[in-house]
Amino acid sequence: MSKLQERETAPDVYNLFLAAVLFISPWLFKLTNSQGKIDLWITSAIIVVLSLAAIIAYRDWEEWINVLMGVWLIASPWVIGFPHTRAMHLSIGFGIAILLLALLDLFLHYEKRHPDDDPAERAHR
Repeated sequence: MSKLQERETAPDVYNLFLAAVLFISPWLFKLTNSQGKIDLWITSAIIVVLSLAAIIAYRDWEEWINVLMGVWLIASPWVIGFPHTRAMHLSIGFGIAILLLALLDLFLHYEKRHPDDDPAERAHR
């Protein structure tokens, strides 16, 4: 079975797609805030590289950095200084989606490595 056929790789593919859309979003949505555009380009490029690396050879640290990138996208409008702009809305929306997909991927890989850790079964012990 190839890596792309495993269900645990699907969140990485979705994150790759979201990062690609995030990268072109300044042109798609005609963003005018230069700080917001630069932040979206740099962050999305990092997420693209990490998602490709996770698809090719999965490591937990790649997903944890994607989690941090999602948190960064949520917080960056206030940290860098582009609140109340279209870039802020894109950054927060994509940040939430990327964060949730990275956490889902971590959870799926944890479940695959620990199939006998059933919480209901532990409660009956």
